[in-house]
Amino acid sequence: MRILHLSDTHLNRTGTPDRRGVDATASLRLMLDELSGLSGFDVVVVTGDLADDGAADAYTTLRTLVGRYARDRDIPVLCTTGNHDERAAFAEVLGSGHLDADGTDRAEQVFGAGELAAVSTVGGWRFVTLDSLVPGKVYGRLGAPQLDWLREVLRTPAEHGTVLAFHHPPLALGLSVTQPAFGLRDPGDLAAAIRGADVRMILNGHYHLQLFGLLESVPVWVTPGVVNRIDLTVAPGERAVRGASASLVELGGPAGPLCHTFHARDPRAHETVYEIDEAQARAFVAQHG
Repeated sequence: MRILHLSDTHLNRTGTPDRRGVDATASLRLMLDELSGLSGFDVVVVTGDLADDGAADAYTTLRTLVGRYARDRDIPVLCTTGNHDERAAFAEVLGSGHLDADGTDRAEQVFGAGELAAVSTVGGWRFVTLDSLVPGKVYGRLGAPQLDWLREVLRTPAEHGTVLAFHHPPLALGLSVTQPAFGLRDPGDLAAAIRGADVRMILNGHYHLQLFGLLESVPVWVTPGVVNRIDLTVAPGERAVRGASASLVELGGPAGPLCHTFHARDPRAHETVYEIDEAQARAFVAQHG
């Protein structure tokens, strides 16, 4: 199983550069163009913050661009919400978030109780997308009802195992002031829900950098953002730099899981988008955490 893992496209309603001069649509186009020569992907997974402002037009742009990439390879696209997303607009354009190569909804099961969570099987692997969006907040939470539903889904093992995909990572890096405050707020509850189940991999975004760890002995991979990347060399503050990124996650082989990060050849890569010091970062956490 070879997964193309994208996250944090942050597309806007206009498809034009934002106030910092970053063109999110151009970043996504560039990343997909850079990946056009690669073959062998079985599925595209996009883990949240598809839209920057929750606009329906942004989801339409993502469906068009990523959908074209997937259609050319005859593979499905599975999307989750992030903290910048808006559930109604997401569902209006993307349905359950699980789309076949021809654009039809392919979800085998949906949560159906508010959050946008769904199940699809691809090549014998079960993919469960969860909804960690807490409206108006930067941090994420899954909550007891969704986790109870997940337990029921996992009660029956899949042929090759299960992949979970959602936006907010259940782990954080100590170099960052913001990560511990803005990740998943109920990682222990998630760990309890997957204990003893057939979960083989957890895919996340949100942090705009690559990060690997374990939850209940399950590998967790955080892919960097498509719109930009976070550079922690200015720790304990935060610096965002230009440059689209994506990941390959390979499961099922003798050395799996294998994770690799792709960086698009952007002539303006590594230019600073914004930079904040520790005091500014702590003030942001105090306001939004």
